[in-house]
Amino acid sequence: MDNTVTGLQNVTASEPDPVTGYRIFRLGDFEFSRDAYFATIRWPAKGQLRSHQMHADDFLRAMMRDVAWGFFYGWVNFDEVIGTRNHYGKVDMYAGAYNANFKEAGVDHIQQFDTPIIMATFKAILKDWVNEGFDPFAAPEETGSAFGTKHGDNIAAIERTRIATRRMPGLEGDSPLRDDLPVNRQFADVVQDEPEVHAEPGFEGVLHAFSLFKYLSRSDVTWNPSVTSVCQQSLFCPTTEEFVLPVFHGNDRVEWFLQLSDQIIWDVADKDSGEPRARITMNAGDIAAMPADIRHKGYSQKRSMLLVWENATPDLPKRYESGELPPYPIQF
Repeated sequence: MDNTVTGLQNVTASEPDPVTGYRIFRLGDFEFSRDAYFATIRWPAKGQLRSHQMHADDFLRAMMRDVAWGFFYGWVNFDEVIGTRNHYGKVDMYAGAYNANFKEAGVDHIQQFDTPIIMATFKAILKDWVNEGFDPFAAPEETGSAFGTKHGDNIAAIERTRIATRRMPGLEGDSPLRDDLPVNRQFADVVQDEPEVHAEPGFEGVLHAFSLFKYLSRSDVTWNPSVTSVCQQSLFCPTTEEFVLPVFHGNDRVEWFLQLSDQIIWDVADKDSGEPRARITMNAGDIAAMPADIRHKGYSQKRSMLLVWENATPDLPKRYESGELPPYPIQF
């Protein structure tokens, strides 16, 4: 192994494999390798080297969200076995730690890293493993294949900047309205008009409005919330969804979902064990609260619009984990 890959510090990687062209990466006790079809993750447990495989495209889509979201709120389960937990400054990498069968067998493993170290490693993996023509942010119809031996890269796709407005898109000095992006193929019927704002003297640049439907119709990514309004610790994070959420997101706080268009079906499971709890079908206009003790994965047959409301109060995870706050927003 060497420490010079992609010019990033603290990234340990091998030379490219002479057959596949891909590097092997090491993060603490974990080893990441891929071939033409699969990503393989290895870790030590009970005196042996354990391993788990994922389809290469599933793995890259999941890792892309972990990087783009900054490890997000709580848990990002790549699948039922591996994932990360955000401690906001440090991040756990785990295998089987939130899987009842792995825990019972004693073959689970968890290791904590400073956020910059695990982030640098994940970014280096994406740069090396994402081939030319494959976009891990796009719906399957909109991108090429992740499979095959190493051929080129797609740096532009994996280095998109996640939009995080300070107030609201379109306000002077804030994030743009994305009018330069084309309307997505499945939102061709979305009206592109903007509201007219007539501000009283003295309120110019303070009173503001924009068409959220127009804004979302031009989104070039799926399952990647962008912050579009900020009111102290209250964040509105709308997104467009098509095909499958690439991860099981485990909550460390309550999330509120407002279905703006079309339909999403959610599988809801216990956060710690992965045992199924519910299946929810949300149609346009439906609102659901995702409790702080679950993980969820969504399925959208047609590209849909979803508004996610996040409470970004810094001490919420500790208050939920300690039991001070119940995991659900209301008791019946």
